[in-house]
Amino acid sequence: MVELDGFKQTLNAYEEPLKEMRDSLDLAGKEKRIEELERKIEEPGFWDKTELSQRIMKELRKMQDCVKEVRDLESSYEDINALIELTEEEEDREMIKEIQREIAKFEKEFEDLRIRTLLSGEYDSCNAIVTLHAGAGGTDSCDWANMLYRMYTRYAQSKGFQITVLDYQDGDITGLKGITFEVTGDNAYGYFQSEKGVHRLVRISPFNSAGKRQTSFASCDVIPDIEDDIDIELNDDDLRIDTYRSSGAGGQHINKTSSAVRITHLPTGIVVQCQNERSQLFNKDKAMQMLKAKLYLLKKQEQEEKVSGIRGEVQDINFGSQIRSYILHPYNLVKDHRTGEETGNVSAVLDGELDPFINAYLKQRSNNG
Repeated sequence: MVELDGFKQTLNAYEEPLKEMRDSLDLAGKEKRIEELERKIEEPGFWDKTELSQRIMKELRKMQDCVKEVRDLESSYEDINALIELTEEEEDREMIKEIQREIAKFEKEFEDLRIRTLLSGEYDSCNAIVTLHAGAGGTDSCDWANMLYRMYTRYAQSKGFQITVLDYQDGDITGLKGITFEVTGDNAYGYFQSEKGVHRLVRISPFNSAGKRQTSFASCDVIPDIEDDIDIELNDDDLRIDTYRSSGAGGQHINKTSSAVRITHLPTGIVVQCQNERSQLFNKDKAMQMLKAKLYLLKKQEQEEKVSGIRGEVQDINFGSQIRSYILHPYNLVKDHRTGEETGNVSAVLDGELDPFINAYLKQRSNNG
């Protein structure tokens, strides 16, 4: 059967990439490390040291998951080859569609894993703290910021990530003037880092009675949530700490007490704020953690004229500064201006199907070294 020759060629093309993936991930080294960690867990008193035991268990689970994914992929490769041989021997055309499905599934799993191997940056494994701000465009931009938040929520759900809102400010009429949320999950920062920058929306405005086309902007800033102690010294004289009433849902207590905290770092002008906890102390601790992370990233880039790399270039939220455009009128198109990746299925993107754009960014970053 002619189809089987095509299937064989498709699979053969993956033989060398599979080997390269196995070598690049140092699977043999990981399996040896897994054995070492498993022996540690069996040692008396292991669970008495809570912080150490949690760190070891986290490392063990991550390595076990990585090894399992590659081994499962190799097993699928062998199973499909065996299925092709069986179909060839029995000349069973009924198996053709099943082979097609299995190859499509294998190709997707291979690509997903290959992308994850690109997440090797210093902070890629961290959780992410994402901040959206409405820019030029008034009410439309506030609505656009809310649409982006929905898009990122859908994307996070598809990855199995958890989202916790840390702070937000409603728009005057609708939408959001700004929102800060934490994305929790393996490699959350690695994936979300591609979203740093200005996002541009072109559509017929639902808030314009004349039905005119409107261009709106919103910015997205992403920083890693660095859990380890950060070596940043803060002078109390450099900080202005304000408390205010939380504006969100949360019952009578959260709205009637000044539990929300805003911290301004006077020398740099950096402002962070948090209002998701009922306790002012907890909100202050989280805000301080965010401030230290931002200052740490700035410190690492202080020799550069522009802050780039981890935080991305700081740009005005208006024309000419966008990293990606979402066009709903006069045609449908989403285009990333850094990678050239584009699609006409705007509704799918706004529903969280961001993998093509994020994957293209990660590949470009890898190619650029």
